[in-house]
Amino acid sequence: MSSVDTPAGAEPDSGAVLLRLHEAARVHGSGTAVPVHALNGVSLEVRVGELVAVMGPSGSGKSTLLHLAGGLDTPTSGDVVVDGVSIAGLSVKARAALRRRSVGYVFQDLNLVPALTAVENVMLPRELDGVSTRVARQEARAALTEVGVEELADRFPEEMSGGQQQRVAIARALVGPRRLVLADEPTGALDSLTGEAIMRVLRARVDAGAAGLLVTHDSQHAAWADRVVLLRDGKMAEEAPFTAGFPR
Repeated sequence: MSSVDTPAGAEPDSGAVLLRLHEAARVHGSGTAVPVHALNGVSLEVRVGELVAVMGPSGSGKSTLLHLAGGLDTPTSGDVVVDGVSIAGLSVKARAALRRRSVGYVFQDLNLVPALTAVENVMLPRELDGVSTRVARQEARAALTEVGVEELADRFPEEMSGGQQQRVAIARALVGPRRLVLADEPTGALDSLTGEAIMRVLRARVDAGAAGLLVTHDSQHAAWADRVVLLRDGKMAEEAPFTAGFPR
């Protein structure tokens, strides 16, 4: 499972904008004496075939940006459009359906379900979206193979190392026809060799017709991206192509 599902005979719509943020802002505690501006008027586009890395100091708004991009939160002002759909006016249920259909999310804290095996964790979003158990299981095993942990399919999270759990979480984000992959420090629990292998998987998925947004503090992993966005105090401080040390 190394490519994004497309209709028979069709090519991925290379270059199409899959994620668009327009003056997106997120204010916590609006109306209080000390509101927190987690994100302040950020505009960003991520296209099919493009991997964008987001870097910045702690508290700069990186995770908030991912939450808005993935429909886990809604902007206080501005707009966020995912795969042609504005999330601002969607209900919680509709946003969840959009995430299952279009977005693969690698959480920093993994969010694996302890009572489910690796393959069951990976197949869960596909089952929730109405895919048959048989097909969902096939897709899940293919995704586990893609990230190199197919032998863990029947293990529970507590029976895995932190790095193994991280790779299962990445498989869950890649399973099925998701076209937007969001990753919050996806290699944080991995050694350098395994981290590079995971970045190669993410890069291949993007090159096959997805779009990727990666939060990282590691310049070596940012080097896999086409562009780097620097955030500071909730604002875009800089945006530039990443040309130094590109490992491909």
